[in-house]
Amino acid sequence: MYGFGDMIEKLKANPKTIVLPEGSDPRILEAASRLLAGNFIKPILLGNEEEIIKSAEAAGYNIRGAKIIDPDNFDQFDEMVEQFCELRKSKGMTPEKAIPMLKQTNYFGTMLVKMGLGDCLLGGATYSTADTVRPALQIIKTKPENSIVSSCFILVRPAATGENEVIAMADCGININPNEDELVEICGETVGCASRFGVDPKVAFLSFSTKGSAKDDTVTKMQNATKKAQEKYPNIPIDGELQFDAAVSPRVAKQKAPGSPVAGHANIFIFPDINAGNLGYKIAQRMGNFEAYGPILLGLNAPINDLSRGCNALEVYSMAIITAALA
Repeated sequence: MYGFGDMIEKLKANPKTIVLPEGSDPRILEAASRLLAGNFIKPILLGNEEEIIKSAEAAGYNIRGAKIIDPDNFDQFDEMVEQFCELRKSKGMTPEKAIPMLKQTNYFGTMLVKMGLGDCLLGGATYSTADTVRPALQIIKTKPENSIVSSCFILVRPAATGENEVIAMADCGININPNEDELVEICGETVGCASRFGVDPKVAFLSFSTKGSAKDDTVTKMQNATKKAQEKYPNIPIDGELQFDAAVSPRVAKQKAPGSPVAGHANIFIFPDINAGNLGYKIAQRMGNFEAYGPILLGLNAPINDLSRGCNALEVYSMAIITAALA
């Protein structure tokens, strides 16, 4: 498992508050108990207080110190409804429509972050990805300089040196077929995320072609995206289009992409579409013995992250640290 030591030390110096919408789920409670013991992230558990406490006691988890907020008994609910209606007025939002939406903890939790009552949110233990991302897009919205929300996976495995090998792959979870400009945006956001894990970026824009060895519209897309990324981020080593073997193997790189500042040593991989990205990270995870952390959502005004509904408590704990570290 990735150590998270640097992230934890930074969080100890500046603790963050994380909203956990599925407050009574045993996996969430176990992770919250561990976070509270570490005293570097302050969890806010959403749901019925009596039910949450009862669930924690039944499972033997100590959640003393956690803040519990029930959407049905929240003293700033009227203010929340007003703000939500203002945010969504162009869509015809009214208090009558807003109230039942905000009683759902995914929307309620996202509004807590919007109102500054939480620094970040981690959901998805029981909610679908769509039900986590949709409130984020509607309420938190993308950064002013961004046009899309994207995602990356951080993959980690022990290296022969005794340290961890850390790589990043994007976009593996959100954008189905990003265009050239969106790929450039995905590149910049992924580099920023990977840097939090100590990655010294060397970015490969991937393809089934290396330096024009094949012709196709998808090859042209990756060639153009590479050029645009190099122009936008001149201080980051970026190259493409590269096949995966040319990106990671010095021997192959010497033959296929001689003189490349990235080929043979890439550690950030930008895929042409979600098919390639999703397959790629799962192959690395299952056959390359990498631990995969993500999808980490990128491009939002505040960190909102999604869990797999098949997650365990350790994954919740790890993703809580990552989410808080991005705040």
